[in-house]
Amino acid sequence: MSLGLREILNKHNGILSGTSACPGCPENMAMRMLGMGLGKDMVLVVVAGCSSVIQGNAPYNAYNLPTVNVAFAAGPATAAGLARAYKQRGKNVTVVVWAGDGGSADIGFASLSGAAERNDNILYLTVDNEAYMNSGGQRSGSTPFGAITTTTPEGKKENKKNLPLLMIAHNVPYVATASVGYPHDYIEKLKKAKQVEGFKYIHVLTPDPYGWLFDPSKTAEVAKLAVQTCYWPLFEYYNGKLSISSESLHCLDRRTRRPIRDFLSVQGRFKRLTEDQIKILEQYIDNVWEKLKSMLDNQ
Repeated sequence: MSLGLREILNKHNGILSGTSACPGCPENMAMRMLGMGLGKDMVLVVVAGCSSVIQGNAPYNAYNLPTVNVAFAAGPATAAGLARAYKQRGKNVTVVVWAGDGGSADIGFASLSGAAERNDNILYLTVDNEAYMNSGGQRSGSTPFGAITTTTPEGKKENKKNLPLLMIAHNVPYVATASVGYPHDYIEKLKKAKQVEGFKYIHVLTPDPYGWLFDPSKTAEVAKLAVQTCYWPLFEYYNGKLSISSESLHCLDRRTRRPIRDFLSVQGRFKRLTEDQIKILEQYIDNVWEKLKSMLDNQ
């Protein structure tokens, strides 16, 4: 990636110190990078979730940005209204929806789909920790197959809902995936999305130490393993063209992929997986990459 360290450090810090986040919180990491990528001229619409609590009690706010807190399904509509109001006033402000996987894949999906279909000029970020972590770690539509949650004690029986591909199917101008393990990639995609007119969607993997059951000092490491083992593809879809990010190019060839066991073994939520279940996860990863390769071939 071309973004230099000096340029990153000169950007706006989106979060202040002393939040109520858990140790190793990936959402704090993603929020800090958000300010680095977009700067000061943005408004944050926070959908109910961990980030509603992390910012602290009103009237104080640890997010170093103008922030509106809304209910699960209200994020895209609120953001669309703000974007139109700023445009009418002649102000160049990026309006960002910040939502978890439950607020995007499940409760708020109809509202998300509506904003994408209308091509509202907003940036929608899903910070995906793959469960309802703020309310006790219940499974969501974004929880992967085999993962133990408080509502799937024997492991989830269904595969993860693929929101980035669903957004591509809405024919929006810009869709990207990112991981807090690769800050340069994430920040560059934020900067690019800011320049795009219309609906933008970025899906950020944010491994949760307490729901995924790993050491809180290993958040960035686990986020990298997800990409290195090809569980989490990094890509961009811009104006109808798909491109694979450099960190994921090795995944196009199955022979050069790092074993998925390297990712699974560091998390307690997968401790009950059998060999047959690991093969199901491997098949899911193969299918995702076959879809991406098919899209590349047909461009």
